[in-house]
Amino acid sequence: MKKTPIRISTGIFGVFVIAQLFRPELTNPQSDPTLSVRNYKGIPPEVVAKIEKACFDCHSNETHWPWYSYVTPINYLVAGDANDGRKRFNFSEWGKYKPGKLQSVLDNIYDEVYHRSMPLKKYSLIHPDARLTDADVKLICDWASAEQDRLAQEADMQTEKNEQQGTSHDSTGTKK
Repeated sequence: MKKTPIRISTGIFGVFVIAQLFRPELTNPQSDPTLSVRNYKGIPPEVVAKIEKACFDCHSNETHWPWYSYVTPINYLVAGDANDGRKRFNFSEWGKYKPGKLQSVLDNIYDEVYHRSMPLKKYSLIHPDARLTDADVKLICDWASAEQDRLAQEADMQTEKNEQQGTSHDSTGTKK
């Protein structure tokens, strides 16, 4: 009778050890540093500092992979969050985005930060330095809003210029 708990424990431990052989890729894809949001015109250094701490692990090619990200099954959750974040938008690829995409991303940033949906609560629990204060939320939201306004104004000016020249483009800069 006493051997049953030992066998169960040994079996669970064996499954855990074997599971370590199966891991997702934990990568940071190469990217051109000149395309980073750090080099984007009009982003204040204090906003960059906040988003580096709160957002970069999932929304950039500069993910810091902590020790627990190498332990199965936790590594699947961590890699999944980083890959999903990069697919939504990537601060390392910021310079590749056309104005229409940037406006959409900025709108998303504003909404997610304002409603405190980002950073994810599970991330903030183990990364307390990623937690945003009310002042941080205001800082990021003010920047996102002002940048959306600036991009809209640029698009309006471009549309007006194109109309004067007899050509038109949509908000992504594509000729119609």
